[in-house]
Amino acid sequence: MEWIEWLNLIIGFFIANALGYGGGPASIPLMYREIVTNHAWSTPGEFSNILALGNALPGPIATKIAAFVGYDAGGWIGSLLALAATIVPSAAALILLLKVLQKHRQSPVVKGMTLLVQPVIAIMMLLLTWQMGESSIASIGIIQSLIIAAVAFWAMQIRKIHPAIVIVAAFAYGALVVPHVHWV
Repeated sequence: MEWIEWLNLIIGFFIANALGYGGGPASIPLMYREIVTNHAWSTPGEFSNILALGNALPGPIATKIAAFVGYDAGGWIGSLLALAATIVPSAAALILLLKVLQKHRQSPVVKGMTLLVQPVIAIMMLLLTWQMGESSIASIGIIQSLIIAAVAFWAMQIRKIHPAIVIVAAFAYGALVVPHVHWV
């Protein structure tokens, strides 16, 4: 029955990444749906941790998520299959679409397609943010969630601190402070 899980990994990651127009950030809500909602390969909290750690490491986020979840759900073969399902559709589509876009780059249709998909991606990211916020509030409470969100916003937007450093600081806060403070 392990082959069924491998097939689910291929289909799930193929769907999430084939439809994730705009790269990693656009595919993350789709990956969330496949990983957490459709297949229960992780919980919302675990997904948040995978996403946070994946963002702290170098390289594309989608491949790191695929490698980890694939390994967790199906071992080394699952990891390789999830990676292939993540990379192959994007690489093939990139080659084909770039050829078409080069040929028709001045077309109003091509310009309209690329501009009008952006609000959809923004809504997908907003929904994912809402779901992760709910998970955070359920885990550590609204006060700590708001403080961490405000500090992260200040650090990244105002102070221009690299997100990886902010994520590492949040991990440190979570390890050193959260277990000892109980604001709810």
